[in-house]
Parts: sequence; C-alpha cells; structure tokens
Amino acid sequence: MKHKGDKVSGWLIIDKEAGMGSTQVVGKTRYLLQAAKNGHCGTLDPFATGVLPIAFGEATKLIPYVTDGDKEYEFWLKFGATTDTLDCDGIVIAEGGNIPTKEEIKAVLPQFVGEITQIPPAFSAIKINGQRAYDLARKGQEVEIPERKITIYGLELLEMCESDVAHCRVRCSKGTYVRTLGADIAKKLGTIGYLKALRRTKCGIFDVFDTILLENLKKIEYVEERQKVLLPVITCLRDIADIAVTEADAVKLKQGQGLSPKAYQTSDLLGKEVAATCNGNLVAMVRIEEQKIAPVRVFNF
Repeated sequence: MKHKGDKVSGWLIIDKEAGMGSTQVVGKTRYLLQAAKNGHCGTLDPFATGVLPIAFGEATKLIPYVTDGDKEYEFWLKFGATTDTLDCDGIVIAEGGNIPTKEEIKAVLPQFVGEITQIPPAFSAIKINGQRAYDLARKGQEVEIPERKITIYGLELLEMCESDVAHCRVRCSKGTYVRTLGADIAKKLGTIGYLKALRRTKCGIFDVFDTILLENLKKIEYVEERQKVLLPVITCLRDIADIAVTEADAVKLKQGQGLSPKAYQTSDLLGKEVAATCNGNLVAMVRIEEQKIAPVRVFNF
C-alpha cells in the first residue's frame, strides 16, 4: 500500500524566500516532514518573502483563525515607473512622473490610515465568475474587480533606500493588497510606482521570530527530527480565551454535543468563539451561547 504520510499536527512557520509560490512551500514542507496533510495561511505572492504559517494535521482546522488575523508588512516602493502586476515580477507599462521627497511621502501616509477602500490588482487570486483574476488578466481580458473596505492600523516611512525607493511598514487587516496600497500612495503623490520588494513580518499571532528557512529545515537529517520543529496546535490561540472543561464534558464535545454553560464562568464570553481544553489539551473550538456551549470545530488527538 502507498504510504500516505504521518499524521503529524502542529505549525511550521516558514520564512518564505522570493521566487516561490505559497502552494510550492506547502508541497515541499509536506514532503520534508512526510506529513499526511497540511495547508498554508494567507497567500504570499512569489516575489514576496517572510512569514508563511503552514498548518499540519489538526492545525488545519484553525487556519481561519490565523488567516483572519491582522498582518504586518515592510515594502519597498519604487517611484517613476509601474508594471502590469504592480510589482517587480511584472512588465513595465509606464515610466516617468516626479520622484517625491521624503517630506512629501510622510505628509500623505496619514491619509491612508483607518478604514479605506481599495481595488485589488487584476493580477490577484480573487475569483471573477468562478475564474481567478490573474488567469483572466494573463489572457488579456478586462478584469473588473469591485472595491473593498480594509483597515490600515499603521503606516510609516522607515527610510529612503535610494532617491526613488521608499522603505515603508504597514499594519493592516486581512484582505489588504500592499501592491495596490503602494500604487495608491504613488497616485496620491501625483506620480506612479510599484513594489520593488515585499516582506511579511507578521501573520496573525506569528512573526519572523517564529520562522525557519526551508534551507535550514532541509539540513535536519532525519524526518523525526524535522517533525519536532512543529509548534503545538494550540500556539495560534495565544490571544483567544479558553475554558477548562471536565473529562466527561470533553467527551461530549468530541461527540458533537453541546454543554450547559451553568457549570462554567462564561457570562463575559457570550457570543464569542473560545478554546475548550482538558488537562491542558485542546478539545474543541466552541461558541458561547446563552443556553449552550456549542462545539464549532472538534480536534482528534
């Protein structure tokens, strides 16, 4: 019989290198850990680097909790030219325009902080009538993507690397396209621009300090030792409330049954999803309702 991989569970936070797609990283890490199941959180474009959380086994059930979290990026915005993809992987389609000063850039950045709208780039993974926008764009078809609301929590200029390249940092909500943000900043300054580089430094609870390079993972000789690099499944729930349930109630949750909230202090958690643990082990993600503690996702360890 064909070996389908080991049933390992946990988180592997890869510091993705430029030139690789997120799905490529999923495939390589599944092979390196000889795992049965894994998936990534928050797609990174091939030209981008940085934090790419990979969930293995039971951790895949928690992918939405990471993907829905806030993100932080550093980006290098080059002025005086633009590409069809708004990044360095694209084809230059226009050149010219003024090169803004450091003071001019600092003056416009506050205008992008808060809830704003943006139109995602044509070369993106958004689906239009069931097809990926980038597939349509590559065929030369017109791509109309509706604008969306996002939130920028912080945006700052770190330095001018060259006279025409601004190194910036942004903290933002999920769904933010930094390529579009860069182009919009350039437009507000009366010029054009594209991202020369992009690096994600935080994705949900995970940041660069949690990461490992694929090359370093490959250097670990034995599969069993590579599997030990995985962070516990519960790691991504550091900022989420939890309730400790009895062993009897843990069995009920695993069977998909709800619990009475009377036995637990849950009044301040009404309407929220929290982690239910037993003896320090994750049992389920549950929703706290007035009459019931309802299981949302159950874990099989």
